[in-house]
Amino acid sequence: MLMNKSDLTQKIIGAFYTVYNTLGYGFLEKVYENALVLELQKAGFRVSQQQPISVFYDGQMVGQYYADIIVNDTIILELKTSETIREEHKLQLLNYLRATKHEIGLLLNFGKSPQIKRVVFSNSRKGIMERR
Repeated sequence: MLMNKSDLTQKIIGAFYTVYNTLGYGFLEKVYENALVLELQKAGFRVSQQQPISVFYDGQMVGQYYADIIVNDTIILELKTSETIREEHKLQLLNYLRATKHEIGLLLNFGKSPQIKRVVFSNSRKGIMERR
């Protein structure tokens, strides 16, 4: 399925709202993650779940995180079930982008009110970070 990142982002957001409107509020994050994976796969996307992200310092791996969902090897999805999106959620997703080749992430909150935050970190900036 060939589409630009803006179209891909819009379709992901549509899937998010489908899951939210179907399940409502109050489930654990894993329930929403599994449902969103199914919805995205139904739409024909390649989806990987709990993809490891390694963090390096001075050429050595110093930690590993797991991205909730990566769509079409292009966009990282970080899911939350919080009252509201907080700054630390945005920073977590930003760090995932910094540690990978991916430039776009969506923070999707399945809280009392659905919330979406788009985070971008260009690959050109990543080269500058590595040289410091």
